[in-house]
Amino acid sequence: MAFSTDGWANIGASKRGNAPALYTYATTDAIADVNTAGYFNDLADTLEVNDLIFVAHSGGVALVFVASNTGGVVDVTDGLTVTATDSD
Repeated sequence: MAFSTDGWANIGASKRGNAPALYTYATTDAIADVNTAGYFNDLADTLEVNDLIFVAHSGGVALVFVASNTGGVVDVTDGLTVTATDSD
């Protein structure tokens, strides 16, 4: 599928100082689709290298960050799976 602004939210935008911005994104797409170069191209003017995105995807939740944003092509990392333990 493709990126949709319906699932996009800004949690904490950096003032373009040293800190990265933080975003969330919810989608029914698989993380393998989301982490494909070009998926976030619609946000090329917004995203900066090292910005963080929590992605709620079809298989769970992952944390990705922007690895590159060159010539309007945004590439994010593969994603670190976020897991939870509830042992009670």
